[in-house]
Amino acid sequence: MRPTRTALVLAASALAPALLMATPSFAADTAAPAVTTATATAAPQSSDDQSPYDRMSEEELRAEIERILDRPESGKAVHREGTKALEGTADDMRAFLKNGYRGAQWEDDRVAIATILGKPDSGVAVREAAAKALDGTAEDARAFLETGYRNAQWEDDRVAIVTILGKPDTSDALRAAANRALDDGSPEALRYFLEVGQYQV
Repeated sequence: MRPTRTALVLAASALAPALLMATPSFAADTAAPAVTTATATAAPQSSDDQSPYDRMSEEELRAEIERILDRPESGKAVHREGTKALEGTADDMRAFLKNGYRGAQWEDDRVAIATILGKPDSGVAVREAAAKALDGTAEDARAFLETGYRNAQWEDDRVAIVTILGKPDTSDALRAAANRALDDGSPEALRYFLEVGQYQV
């Protein structure tokens, strides 16, 4: 049974300060505490429909797992299950590559999303998109971390900048900097203004 969203958020909230010090705003930190592994069900294969991993030698299987472990998005669950597979037989390594990797990556992705939800500066759009991803599939979780989070953060950042412009005590210099960020329109420009630019005018 996969962990509930509430349990993940509570666990991630406790770790959020340390995690936030180590990661940039757009990074989804996957090196988070392990939770119950989500099991991924693979589509059945006929005897004539072999996986590419069935034709790999033990050396090739080992190299493929090591490549996966080197990926920046590979978190604790992937490292745990991948290392366990490397310490086992060729069949253990094949099982990890066919099914175990996907389940472990989903576990890491859910922890990363819960960590984002635990950040005090996560806005409405980020929270809504993250909650939807947690309620979805492994593919939904990965899509949120790869593109959805950045898009939702962009939406929240625009709202935050417009809010600053709407304050009657906003100085002319700050107003000009805010408008420049909005005119640029890129996620990076908006985030830079909120994190750095507004404090330099």
